[in-house]
Amino acid sequence: MKKIYLDYSATTPMDKKVLDSMLLYFCDKFGNPSSIHSFGQEAIAGVDKAREQVSRFLNCEPDEIIFTSGATESDNLAIQGVIKAIQKSPRPPFVKGGNNEGGKLHIITSSIEHPAVLEPCRKLEKNGVEVTYLPVKTNGVVDIEKFKKAIKENTVLVSIMYVNSEVGAVQPIREIGKIINKINERKLKDWKKAKTAVRGDKPRPIYFHTDATQAVNFLNCDTRWNYIDLLSMSGHKIYGPKGVGVLFVKSGTPIEPLQLGGHQENNLRSGTYNVPGIAGLGRAVELLGVPQSSTGVKTIKPLYAKAPEDKQKNNKTKIFELRDMLVSGIMKNIPDVVLNTDRENAVPAHANFSFLGVEGESILISLDLEGIAVSTGSACASGKLDPSHVLLAMGIKPEIAHSSIRFSLGKFTAEREIKRVIKILPPIIKKLRKMSPM
Repeated sequence: MKKIYLDYSATTPMDKKVLDSMLLYFCDKFGNPSSIHSFGQEAIAGVDKAREQVSRFLNCEPDEIIFTSGATESDNLAIQGVIKAIQKSPRPPFVKGGNNEGGKLHIITSSIEHPAVLEPCRKLEKNGVEVTYLPVKTNGVVDIEKFKKAIKENTVLVSIMYVNSEVGAVQPIREIGKIINKINERKLKDWKKAKTAVRGDKPRPIYFHTDATQAVNFLNCDTRWNYIDLLSMSGHKIYGPKGVGVLFVKSGTPIEPLQLGGHQENNLRSGTYNVPGIAGLGRAVELLGVPQSSTGVKTIKPLYAKAPEDKQKNNKTKIFELRDMLVSGIMKNIPDVVLNTDRENAVPAHANFSFLGVEGESILISLDLEGIAVSTGSACASGKLDPSHVLLAMGIKPEIAHSSIRFSLGKFTAEREIKRVIKILPPIIKKLRKMSPM
């Protein structure tokens, strides 16, 4: 029995081209990149190449790329590092009319973020930082009007994920970025108009962070086009290695390190470089493609990234078609099923269902016994018995959220695998419903 993997949102299998790019740095070019001898210089050349590959994709400068152990570390560094830097150099914001909300710092995030964002925010909240957790609409998308209303004069950071890992909902990142940019321009304009005697220091802008981990495969991640100050991503979500990630930090963004002991990555991330992992991440990003705009400015056409090779473009089209085949097959052959993913506002890889009357864990185990790997939600939250905080935030009742299963597809998913799932799943659900006390 050949196994079927439908949990690409949790991690992706490594592309063989990526592995080939890494092998050289395990044994042949094994030097410490911080060493000045030839062994070290060979290793740092691999790091520099990857930095260039990532910067081309994100449309930024190479020195704005910080290599980390993954998106979790990147999220923590972005959120805690920015707040730490602002607290280190406190200054009351210039406020037209004089109200600065008591001098407290304010963060805006969403209620459906990954724990790598929510937990640092909760920690900061306990230490006196004000945090607003935006609700989402029933399709899992942040309401722009509620976002606008949440912004205060003391808001210093906004962290909204690009794509939700459980239902695939795409957030209006560029629109949020544009709103923040306009507010920052307005603040600066008001400050310049104020009399010198009352205006004080230059106003502190609002910084914008997005966790783009689930977006990189499909969406426009041009940091300039999206007005992004900080962006997190992981190698293992894009057919690259585990244990390596990126934090883009726009030049001029205040940020302090969270770990000390070395001077790597502009003094922001101490520790010996994971050279094979970094080289692999760079190659994985390169395989995504970096189209050029007619103006000569590097950009990626929204809404979905368009790779230069037909094979890459066809992979994304194929995933769309296979996801729709899966959805149609399940909805047609199994009664009392709720599709939690809004296909009009989601990346092509995700299909999250609730099978009424059955526990999601039971479905997962039954499918696993048939050689089919799926998930009940975020891989980082596996093992928890609580219903998904994402589905609850979307207004889904706890008993229905407990019945959820996430199918996530990727470029190696085959049509025959989807057909097998559609064939195997109905009798599994029927059997479990007979046994279930729900």
